Amino acid sequence: MVDLAVLPSYVAVIMLFLAPPGPDMAYMLAVGLEGGRLSALRAILGIGTGMSFYVAAVVAGMGEIARSHPSVLDAVRMLGAAYLLWLAYVTMRSARRAINGHGGIAPGRWYTRGVLVSLTNPKIILFYLAVLPQFMGSADDPEFQMAVLGAINVLMEVVLYGCIGVLSGFFHARLVGSTKVTAVLNYAACTVYIVLATAIIIEILLA
Repeated sequence: MVDLAVLPSYVAVIMLFLAPPGPDMAYMLAVGLEGGRLSALRAILGIGTGMSFYVAAVVAGMGEIARSHPSVLDAVRMLGAAYLLWLAYVTMRSARRAINGHGGIAPGRWYTRGVLVSLTNPKIILFYLAVLPQFMGSADDPEFQMAVLGAINVLMEVVLYGCIGVLSGFFHARLVGSTKVTAVLNYAACTVYIVLATAIIIEILLA
């Protein structure tokens, strides 16, 4: 059985974790500016998919292996920084294409981007390892309890950050008629990707 008595305190902890601006929030803002509301929805579903993978990994016991080999996590994070820099390059190229009147990114790629951004952020698995065991309560099936708590976390992030991405997408929808404004929005998204990548690299180097 799942111990539901821990949910109020667990939800409060998750909200404290999600509320401050962070990489996922900044990424969703960038996606909304670059691609609009539907792109933001596809991207947040991709992020949710990647987070679900990490929940499954923790439940399966793989999280302890990841925690005992921090160099592996740093390598994955460096890949994530490299991917964000690649996104910055692609977004800059899209800005130039917008000025020339060409189309943007294929719809399916927003979901794939979200999955990759989430999977290259292994700090998620460390968060689950630190938080989920604190909310076992009186559950007689710890694995199922962690799976339920992880699913709640994924759902909360998808809803919260998805709304943020959709709201930023309104700016894209209102201003997309002008090729110059579209290019500016893409350049703004490009800047976010570069800042995120730089922050990850600096954090790894200073660790």
